[in-house]
Amino acid sequence: EECGRVQPAPAEASASFWLPGELGKTIPVQDQRWIANTLFHSGKLRPDLKLWYEPPVPALIYHQTPTPDRFFTHRLMVWMPYHLWKVRVSCPACGKNLTGYGVHKRARKVLDIDRYYLMVTETLRCTVCSLNYLSTSQTVRDQLDLPHQKMFRLILTRKYACDIRVIRLLRDRTLGNSPTRLVRQLKENHGEEWLNRLAHYLGECADFVDRPSLFPVVCQEPPEPIDVPSSRWLLSVYGRDILSRILHIKASITSIFGKILKMDSTKKITKKLAGHGRGTALWVTSIGNEVGQILNSVLSVQEGPGLDRMVAGVMERYRQAAVPPPVLLYVDCGCCVNEGATSKLQTRFGEWPDLHIRLDIWHFMRRLAVGCTTDAHPLYPTFMGSLSVCIFEWDAGDLSLLRQAKRKQLMQEGVPAITDILVDRSISKKELGLYCRRRTRGEEATIRLIERLLQELRGANGRDLMGVPLLDEVRMEHIWRVQKRHVRCIQDMPGVQLYTEVGTTTKAGVTLTRYRCARGSTSLESFHCHLNRFIPGTSANALNFQLYLLEGLNRWNQDRAAASVTSKPASLLTYSGDMAHCVNTSSLKVFGRPFVPTFRPPARYTGELLGVDYLLSQTGQPLVVDPDSEETENMLEDVDEGEDEEDEGFGEDQTHDITVSSLTDDPSFSVSSQFLPFSESLSSTQSAAPSSQPAASCTQPDAPSAQPAASSTVAAASSTQSAASSSQPAASCTQPDAPFAQPAASSTLAAASSTQPTAPSAQPAASFTLAAPSSTQPTAPSAQTAASSTLAAPSSTQPTAPSAQTAASSTLAAPSSTQPTAPSAQTAASSTLAAASSMPGASASPDESVALDSAGVPGMDRVDSLAEYLVELRNQPSLTLTNQQVSNIVALWQNLLDYDKQRVVFAARHQSRLDTGRFRSPKKRQEFTPGVESLKRHALTTTAPLAQWPDCCRLIETIFVKLCAIHKSPKKKGTGTFSRWDLILEDYRKIRQRILTNAAVMQQTTLQLVDVSHTTLVQWHNRRVKKQDSAVLMQGLQLPSRLSVAADPLLPANVRPPTAPPQPGPAHQYHLPSSTVGQAQTKRKRNIPSAPVVSPPAEKPPAQRQLFPAPPPGAQLVMLTPMASQGPTGPVLFAAPQALRLSLSSAPPAPSASPAPAAAPVRKLTRKVQHNTCKKCGQFRTAETGHSQYKGTIYCPSVETVSKEQWLEDIKKTK
Repeated sequence: EECGRVQPAPAEASASFWLPGELGKTIPVQDQRWIANTLFHSGKLRPDLKLWYEPPVPALIYHQTPTPDRFFTHRLMVWMPYHLWKVRVSCPACGKNLTGYGVHKRARKVLDIDRYYLMVTETLRCTVCSLNYLSTSQTVRDQLDLPHQKMFRLILTRKYACDIRVIRLLRDRTLGNSPTRLVRQLKENHGEEWLNRLAHYLGECADFVDRPSLFPVVCQEPPEPIDVPSSRWLLSVYGRDILSRILHIKASITSIFGKILKMDSTKKITKKLAGHGRGTALWVTSIGNEVGQILNSVLSVQEGPGLDRMVAGVMERYRQAAVPPPVLLYVDCGCCVNEGATSKLQTRFGEWPDLHIRLDIWHFMRRLAVGCTTDAHPLYPTFMGSLSVCIFEWDAGDLSLLRQAKRKQLMQEGVPAITDILVDRSISKKELGLYCRRRTRGEEATIRLIERLLQELRGANGRDLMGVPLLDEVRMEHIWRVQKRHVRCIQDMPGVQLYTEVGTTTKAGVTLTRYRCARGSTSLESFHCHLNRFIPGTSANALNFQLYLLEGLNRWNQDRAAASVTSKPASLLTYSGDMAHCVNTSSLKVFGRPFVPTFRPPARYTGELLGVDYLLSQTGQPLVVDPDSEETENMLEDVDEGEDEEDEGFGEDQTHDITVSSLTDDPSFSVSSQFLPFSESLSSTQSAAPSSQPAASCTQPDAPSAQPAASSTVAAASSTQSAASSSQPAASCTQPDAPFAQPAASSTLAAASSTQPTAPSAQPAASFTLAAPSSTQPTAPSAQTAASSTLAAPSSTQPTAPSAQTAASSTLAAPSSTQPTAPSAQTAASSTLAAASSMPGASASPDESVALDSAGVPGMDRVDSLAEYLVELRNQPSLTLTNQQVSNIVALWQNLLDYDKQRVVFAARHQSRLDTGRFRSPKKRQEFTPGVESLKRHALTTTAPLAQWPDCCRLIETIFVKLCAIHKSPKKKGTGTFSRWDLILEDYRKIRQRILTNAAVMQQTTLQLVDVSHTTLVQWHNRRVKKQDSAVLMQGLQLPSRLSVAADPLLPANVRPPTAPPQPGPAHQYHLPSSTVGQAQTKRKRNIPSAPVVSPPAEKPPAQRQLFPAPPPGAQLVMLTPMASQGPTGPVLFAAPQALRLSLSSAPPAPSASPAPAAAPVRKLTRKVQHNTCKKCGQFRTAETGHSQYKGTIYCPSVETVSKEQWLEDIKKTK
């Protein structure tokens, strides 16, 4: 914390200028000369001072060896409000005006962003009390008007001072914003600034050293740099900054209201409480509203009865402000009791009888999840997702609009044969929660669906590949029996709109509305994640803990309030209300409009206990904060220096709802069709086909499915034939009570039938419950069909011979992977291919020849043909390709769909925005190109190529699938053993080398065979195996559909107001003193003139007095005392013009006709009391009562804790 010692001025240097003795000891040597000449003249303080002084700069050209003074000088701040602005300052003890008493003997070094600067101040004295006050004291500064108060931008500690610009960098609890980081940044700023000045000085000195001279050039050593204080000192200054705004912060927190409240508790930050409160706090309980603001957050010793006072304070706040009580309260426990009884929460909120208490749905789902054997079970994510589906249903209009946008987005990406299943699978969980609204199904429907889900996953259906069951049947039965009554507590309240529009987003030309949901306590969970970051360091005592917590709450609430309105955020961002209120008050008087229109003064502080104050009221140890007391100073400086954690973002998490089930990463969605949408959801996207049956003929509620597996999948696919909007409304066939789909084994067949061209369908909408027609049964394709499906390129596009131009064969479609490839075999294959392609009628119908991948995208058969041909090249002895092989590769490449010919989209090795982990960043636009640093690090550290995962495209993944089937185990070669991964990579690199070294293939195709490493290969294989295992477990399960829609539309969403409403109740009163500039009464010496003063005829000042005795007739100097409001503060002398009269006589001049003014009578001092009274104890200040004084300092035995002799010894040391 040492800010450096001031070097004493040498004797020869101090002779050329004058500084007060004590002041010169606290000013650096290089600044003493220019500060002395700036502030003093002839040993007296100059009358025309300024607030800021810039030091003299080095000369442009030096003709002699420079000195380091001008290179290392500091700025100067002269804080003398009485001397500068003639403000009127009163004594706090007696109320009399203070007068100037000279410059204070000490200059302060102030820590700034990149340098230190100096600050000198004045001493003010009360002539009645004989007490001195510094102009920097809070007593004097509080009497200034707010604009002049803000000119003093320092925060003072016992020894040092800090500029407010440094502390502003510590206020925002954002990404990594810790005191330790700030100290490192300050050290870097100070170090670079000092080195720049040192380089300038040494450069000038080096020029003189290099010049030839008779005597050696001697240069002075530069001064030592001043150290930057520690992070512990910065935290103590930060606490003083918060303490100066504590009244506004408390008033702002108690001015928050809401219609939908959430209450939750956490233990995340209780362990950070240190000091005498350590170990006393068990819970931190917070109450929030629908926009994420916090009404109150307290520390308590218990959750139940210990919160009665907090709840009573919140209800009293509503009553005093005349605000209607809230309608909903979401909690995580204590929502209800048995029929006919009243819960403890209802008793606690007894003043609000119409308040509906609801249980948070995520907590309800977590209670049921306790009945699972382990959360690592493969079916656990499926169980949680299906449980969410049993509770919620989506709005039909929002879901239809999102499907339309995703369909157009897939079309822009070039995905062929887009089906409804593919569209639904491309919708992510985050998009569902952001663009679609949902509601609860109702108590009876929810109970019925959950019971069917539990019944489906019991027994053998819920076991994994090792035979471990998902559900503990005994425990789950008990949990469901207890929690069944809480299903009523999780239902949405009728007539209460939980969604608010927060903006719009355009996807593929479709405008989607973004929503914010007020359901549950998710916003409080997000707040609790940041609550731990409000307290810097690892621990804090009660005072610092309280200051950090309240500052974080205030900033959190103001950020949430700015996001809850539609108006653009103001360019002037501030979290202190006094300055904004002062500016608006003055601008209304001057211009008739506020300059900060977004600012709303908070309501008056209600007196509620916040944070640590609530805990100390329970433990009987109240926290009394006096900013001027020594105890407060000690507590502010008692901070934890350690910073084990980096701070996270201060904004609210923009995460998706955890109760939304996922479709994108569900392995079972692309394998089996048990997650197919309802018939009512599909009817909104099926092709416009005449139907002979009404839409009401859909599957009836509660009818268990007993149809074969193929029937549901075939019909589901037939209802998603090529894209044309359905003329039948989606809500006409909605059945919310039957979301369970039938097990399906022929999803490939269903997806294939969905790629047929548009044709009128004679099958009614309800035909998905009937058996599949015989024409759609899978048949074995002929060799001609297989051959024709592998080649579609015209012969004119091939550069080789005619026999090779039509090269494609039925053997290429499915060759034997174990048969060695020879030139004779290749010739036979090409001739067979050419013969097959030239046969008339070699083409088959599209529905029989199309092959789909796991995602339902067609063209997999063509990809498989090219991959099989490339795999056969692995055993070729030569590293080159013949023209025949090139022609076959080019022909098979041209036969691919355009979707497979697109360039590979490589996976990013970086994150453009960190949204998880300890160092996640706020949501903001990046001002640089993401990934550049990763690219530089890779280029500088290694020469290895960047490896990709095999699933970057379908062709490469198919190649590796075939290679994995060939190499199933390690192989011994000589004395060593090669793993199967090394064998797979060896074969793949041979294939890749042959392709990359052939110019014809690289020019005629856009084939990209990327590099794959051992790590990426193993990762891809493990993911693929786990996905297949989950698909096997999911096969045949009857689970609810993921995208079930509501029968009727939801209530319209709320619209954000353009501006925040005014705060109800009486407004908070800011301390804004009026300006007293120029109203100070300066001291004037009264001199009795011996002769009258003749006033000039041209000017007649209002008051004049004689400065000198009357001289002989001639010019006279007359002093005019200016008014207090005029500019110059000193006397003004001017010559009084008179006629020159020479007199040789030495006689005195004749007396004036007017009599001289009489001398003022001397006031007689009469003592009215016997002895002076001590202000500390009220007794006489005499030796009999034990009082004493030394140089104006009074010793009172009733206050001092040491003896008179010890006190006298201590005071002499300080004096």
